[in-house]
Amino acid sequence: MKAFIFPGQGAQFTGMGKDLYEQFDLAKTLFEQANDILGFRITDIMFEGTAEQLKETKVTQPAIFLHSVILAKTLADFAPEMVAGHSLGEFSALVANGTLSFEDGLRLVAKRALAMQAACEVAPSTMAAVLGLPDDQVEAICATTEGVVVAANYNCPGQLVISGEVSAVERACEALKAAGAKRALLLPVGGGFHSPMMEPARAELANAIESTHFNEPLCPVYQNVTATAVSDAATIQKNLVLQLTAPVRWTQSVQQMIADGATSFTEVGPGKVLVGLVSKIDKEAVVISA
Repeated sequence: MKAFIFPGQGAQFTGMGKDLYEQFDLAKTLFEQANDILGFRITDIMFEGTAEQLKETKVTQPAIFLHSVILAKTLADFAPEMVAGHSLGEFSALVANGTLSFEDGLRLVAKRALAMQAACEVAPSTMAAVLGLPDDQVEAICATTEGVVVAANYNCPGQLVISGEVSAVERACEALKAAGAKRALLLPVGGGFHSPMMEPARAELANAIESTHFNEPLCPVYQNVTATAVSDAATIQKNLVLQLTAPVRWTQSVQQMIADGATSFTEVGPGKVLVGLVSKIDKEAVVISA
C-alpha cells in the first residue's frame, strides 16, 4: 500500500513552490486563490522572501501547507491508500485524502498559526530535542520535573522533543543530560507546541474546526494523537482539536502504517525530514521524496 506523508513546521525555504507556480496552470490558480484567502501575497514571500520573513508564524504554516497540497495535486501518480502528516502536516494530509477542501484547509491553517502565536505570547514556553534516551526514561524525567514539561514529538527511536514552560524545559534538559542523554538542546522555536501551554490556542481553534465541514475521507489518516488509522470524519475533527496540546506520535504512526501494510512512504512537501525519520524508524522501509 502507498503511504503519503506531509511535513510540518521547519521545512520552509526561500523559493519553495516557485517551480510549481511556473510549470502548472493548476498550481498558479491555487496559489493566487491562496493569496486572496489570506489577504496578502504569500507567494511573494515564498518565492523571494528572506529566511526571517518565512519564519513569521502567519507565513510559515500556510506556506508549508500550500507547497505540500499543491505539489500533491500536480503529481501524476498521486493515489494514496493511507496518509499522515507531522503536526501541521496533518492538515495537508486531510486535504490530500479529501477530508478537507483546499480552501477550508488553508483557512484552518491560517487560524491555527495565529492562535498558536497568541498562545506563545501568554506565557514563555519552548521545546528541546533529546537524543539517545529511551522514550519511557524521558517521560519519567519530565513527570518528576517541577513545572510544565512533557514529551511532545516522538520523532524516531532515540529522538524525542520535549515541550513546556521555559524554566521547566531547562531543568528537564539538565536532568536528562545527567541521565545520559547524548544531547538535550533547546530549539529555536516560538513556543511550547504540543503541550498544555497551547491550551489557549486549542480552545480558539476548536471553534473554527467545529464549524468547518469535514468529508468522509477517501483513505485512512493516521492521526498524531492516536497513531492509528481513522476514517470517520467526526473522529478526525475531534482529534484535530486535541492535536495542539497532545504529543505528535510519529514513531508510533509509522510503525502502525507498516503493520497495516504500507509498502512505501512518499514525502510530499518541502524538505526530506520525514523520509529520514521513517528510515530511522524502520531501516527496511521504502522511502521516496516527491
